[in-house]
Amino acid sequence: MGVVGMSNFCDGVAACICKWYCLNIVRDISQVDGEHILWLMQHRQRGLMGNLLFSVKTGRGSRGVESEVTYALNKTCSPSLPWSPREVTCEENYMEVSVRSEVPCASAAKKEDWSAVKSAHSSNTSDWQVTFQRAEEQSMPMTLSDARKQGYVFDLTAGRLVFRTPYGQPDSFSTEVNGVPVEVVHTPEVLHPLVSGLHDTQVHIGVDGELVEQPVAEERGYTVEKHNATVQISIPYNAEGGYRKSFVDDDLYEYYVFHLYLEQISVDEDHVDTRLRFHRTLSTPLLPRPVFTENRTIHEEHVFTIYLGDVPDDVELAAVNLNGHKCTIPFTNTSSHTITKVAHPNNTHGYTLRVPFVDPVVIQQFSKEDAAMQQKLDINYTLTVLPENEPFYHLASVMALTDVSPPVFDAVCSESGISFKLDHRPFDYLWYISIDTELLTSELAAQHGYIMSNDSQSLLLDVPLYTHGYEYKNFTLKGFLGTFEILVRDHETSEVQSSTVKTCPFSTTELIMCSTDGRMTVVADLSRAVPSGGIPARTNLVDKDCGPKEADDSRALFSFPLNGCGSIVKLGQETVTYENEISYNKENVNVSKAASEDATERITVQCTYPLAGLHRLFSTYRFESDTVGIGSIIHHAQISTIKPTTALQTTPASKRPTRAHLAFLPAHYPPVRYIRVTKVRPHFVKFLLFSTGAEGTLQTKVNAAQI
Repeated sequence: MGVVGMSNFCDGVAACICKWYCLNIVRDISQVDGEHILWLMQHRQRGLMGNLLFSVKTGRGSRGVESEVTYALNKTCSPSLPWSPREVTCEENYMEVSVRSEVPCASAAKKEDWSAVKSAHSSNTSDWQVTFQRAEEQSMPMTLSDARKQGYVFDLTAGRLVFRTPYGQPDSFSTEVNGVPVEVVHTPEVLHPLVSGLHDTQVHIGVDGELVEQPVAEERGYTVEKHNATVQISIPYNAEGGYRKSFVDDDLYEYYVFHLYLEQISVDEDHVDTRLRFHRTLSTPLLPRPVFTENRTIHEEHVFTIYLGDVPDDVELAAVNLNGHKCTIPFTNTSSHTITKVAHPNNTHGYTLRVPFVDPVVIQQFSKEDAAMQQKLDINYTLTVLPENEPFYHLASVMALTDVSPPVFDAVCSESGISFKLDHRPFDYLWYISIDTELLTSELAAQHGYIMSNDSQSLLLDVPLYTHGYEYKNFTLKGFLGTFEILVRDHETSEVQSSTVKTCPFSTTELIMCSTDGRMTVVADLSRAVPSGGIPARTNLVDKDCGPKEADDSRALFSFPLNGCGSIVKLGQETVTYENEISYNKENVNVSKAASEDATERITVQCTYPLAGLHRLFSTYRFESDTVGIGSIIHHAQISTIKPTTALQTTPASKRPTRAHLAFLPAHYPPVRYIRVTKVRPHFVKFLLFSTGAEGTLQTKVNAAQI
């Protein structure tokens, strides 16, 4: 609660906080000249109504000569309460005394003086004079015309005697009453009855010229306390009936205005009422009016939530600047950040701003100190005071720390391979992607036959089956498992931080795998290599003791060491090839000669390795290569001899396409003795047996068991 005003009434009539007033004699009224407004106040007979007439001077005449244009307005008002015998009014810019003419003379007044006032009703206005007293000096009498020229207003109607004067007149003087500064206009003798002998005082308070009932005043927080001849009034700043206004002076301020109306009724010894009406506009100094921001972010939501509160009702949010990006209010529908207005019952409101951590306006920076990703948002609110649209600014800054983890791919199996997808995050630059030890780039993808697309949103990588990087296991006639791994490495240390491993089942009619540890795995279609009535389970390799691991009606699965099962080695200038052959064992099956001749194919299987990557040739069992070998399944058409009736016909040899090669996980073998091959010397080659293959290429046949 703040003290708004203090008034001193000097026993209830003589003075108020604003001014001091006194009255001698008045009669009639015409116009009171003023710079802009001419007042005419007339109290009608018996004081039942009051008329107000004013005119306004505007503009200048032609050629710079002043001219006066008058706009008249008549307003008739009926008072809410009957006039008291004595009325005293203190307004913002004038004070007024109105006395009923038939009020008897107070005991302290000289009866002849009061009688002189009454006799003025019948006298000619030209005979009226008035005198003013300043301290101990009494001014010379002046006519009412001269008094009007100095700004005084006098009127004596059939019912009331009225005197009005502006503040700061030459005949007024300033003094203090009980410590309260007042201004006094004093006319001799007649004033004294108004000053003395008053008792039984009542004080009422109101606003905007209207009194309020005592319970209402107490409910609003108005308090009126009497201290001897002083009345102290206290009104809360935000009490009902007041007016609040925001103001900008760099920062936001506010002030409160209260149009105080105070009425005091006193009764003198003759039981005559004197009513003092006090009008004053009270205002506070500029008071700081800060708004505030509150960080209401819930980290699990990954959204900044900032509340701007305590915004007055005459202030609006016009724009928000987010890390240098200006966003006008309201936000567009395309933006991921939102702002919501929140109303409160105390005539204030607020705004809730929500910005996702991943919004482009948020600054993302890795903090080594916190070992976390730092999200930072600097906010500059632009608010305007209405109706002037005067802007002011409020700054806020929020920050969040988010634990970071290496990226993880989503992987999907398909018939032709494995597809990987990675959605980009702002902090993914902390790592890089590799296939084994090689950095994943568009060049590497093209080199290995991958299909890669990379944009600002995501990375897509399609890895076809049988391309570099696959590992295979669990071979059966129904299919096998293919595994591909993508590594995520630290950008600074290149250490593996995480990996995405995807294993998918695949199926195929035929396949061949040449592993790095010296093992060949083959699934072959034997439908043309097995005679009628025979089964693939009866097939074998060159070494007839090496049969299939698994077989069905048309296919067989073989898995054997490169140097076993009768394989031969063909050593070229840059490569070494291990070769074996799948054939049908006719000795174990009783089939007719005609059925035997139904077998029109023989099947050759090969694994070829580059010598540059071959570290060890077999010494008993040991084999080691840097890369998987290139596998081939060759279906040879057998030449059948038919006794012709007319001419001999020969079926030419045909060759099926070479099958794609596969990778394989290294098998386990016990420790054995081995030799290391670093280079094949020409004098070594000349001791080998050379022959010409089916296609005329130079081949070397060596029994693998002898190496």
